[in-house]
Order: sequence, then structure tokens, then C-alpha cells
Amino acid sequence: MEQYFNFNDELSGKIALVTGGTKGTGKAIADRLSNAGATVIITARNAPEVPDKKSHFIPADLSSATGTQKVVDQVLAKYGKLDILINNLGASETKGGGFAVLTDEEWEHTIQTNLLAPIRLDRGFLPKMVEYKSGVIIHIASIQGRLPLYDSTLPYAAAKAGLINYSKSLSNEVAAKGVRILTVSPGWIMTSSSERMMERIAESSSITIEQAAQSVMDALGGIPFGRAAQPGEVAELVGFLVSPRAGYLTGTEFVIDGGTIPTI
Repeated sequence: MEQYFNFNDELSGKIALVTGGTKGTGKAIADRLSNAGATVIITARNAPEVPDKKSHFIPADLSSATGTQKVVDQVLAKYGKLDILINNLGASETKGGGFAVLTDEEWEHTIQTNLLAPIRLDRGFLPKMVEYKSGVIIHIASIQGRLPLYDSTLPYAAAKAGLINYSKSLSNEVAAKGVRILTVSPGWIMTSSSERMMERIAESSSITIEQAAQSVMDALGGIPFGRAAQPGEVAELVGFLVSPRAGYLTGTEFVIDGGTIPTI
């Protein structure tokens, strides 16, 4: 049976939530979904620096159960359902130095933000998706779930590995109920925060921005494509995955890393 898709307005009528949607990759994803016709809600601790008239903003700290419940309650109260959930929020704020320098508090905060926040949001929105037998949840993980940097982001890598495993398990549970669960694992993305990091590395090491970028790629073992991803490139993959064109895809991890991971 042939299917025909409206590529310009394929998400019309859909309600989408993007966590961490005020900047970087999250903003690119929110813009991509909005341009495809979806009604987009974004959430983060701080409001966008430039007000976004296309998206409804909910301020919340998703590292706490209270924050996630606030988002669930407000979305369902205003819209009655959620069709697309993009669990994009992710952060690593722990110091480098390996296992010995990390405290319980640092481990707990990282796991709350990167693993428990999406789990809580899924638990809040899935019942309605199952009721309507329709919905897509995307977990934005990281190649560090498979390629951890133990000296700098150990808790983050562990949390993302847990998210990848959880996502696969959840997909097995709800696929027959009409809900698709997918994971997107980016490599290095050139966001504004990455650009600031390049500037700090260049200044502290008395090297150029280009040399700083190369040092990061070297730390990752190299990026065959020769550069970091742009936020819009990740957003384009997400836009396809949540669309009707990807209707048979579930339970799969999609790696977008320019060839960084050296294994098949």
C-alpha cells in the first residue's frame, strides 16, 4: 500500500515537548518540529535569551521530581495530551580527574539530570500516549554511553549508557501499544557552549581556535568527517524520526557522530 506524506506540514496537529529547548541542539530541534507544523513546548531552567513566539515555554528544573511533575501537569492541563516527547536535556558539570575526585552528590545530580529526568517525564506522558495508541519518545543520549571519557565525564557517560539501555527496554514494552521509542546518540556538537570551550582551551594553551578544536577531536580518537556536528544536523535526524515517514522505526539507537566511534 502506497503512503503519501506532506513533507512541509507533516506534524500539523501534533503537540511536542522539547526539554532543554531554549538553546543549542534543543532549540534547533524545537525549531525543526515547529517548521514541520507541530505545536512546540520547550522547557529549561532559564527562559530563552531571545523570546521565541513559536514555542510555549515552561520554566522548570528537571533534575528534581518536583520539576518534572510541574511540566507534566502544565502540558496535560493546557493540551490534554502529548504526541512527541524529545528528552534532550543533558549536562555534565562534574570536574575532571577520574573516579577518586567525584562525590556522591556529583554522581546523584548527574544521574538525576541525565537519566531520571527522562524516566520521570516518560512515566508522566506515556499513559496518555498508550490511551491514544500513538506517540513518539526520543531520548537524546550520547556516544559517551559507548565511548566514555573516564577522566572528565564519568558520571555523564554512565548515565547515558543507562538511558540507552532503558530506552531499548521501554520500546519493547510499549511498541505493541502504538508508541515508538528511539534513541539518538550524537557525538561532538558545535553549540555556542562548545564554541566558548574552544575559546577557553585556545586562551589557556596559547593556541588557535582551530588547534583547540583539533585537540578535542584527538581526545575523542578522531572524527573521520573532520568536524563537529551542527545542531541543525541532529535536529534534522530527529525531525525525520518523529515523522510518519519513520513509522516502522522503534527500539533503535541512531548514532550521529561523523564516524567517531571506531567499531561497528
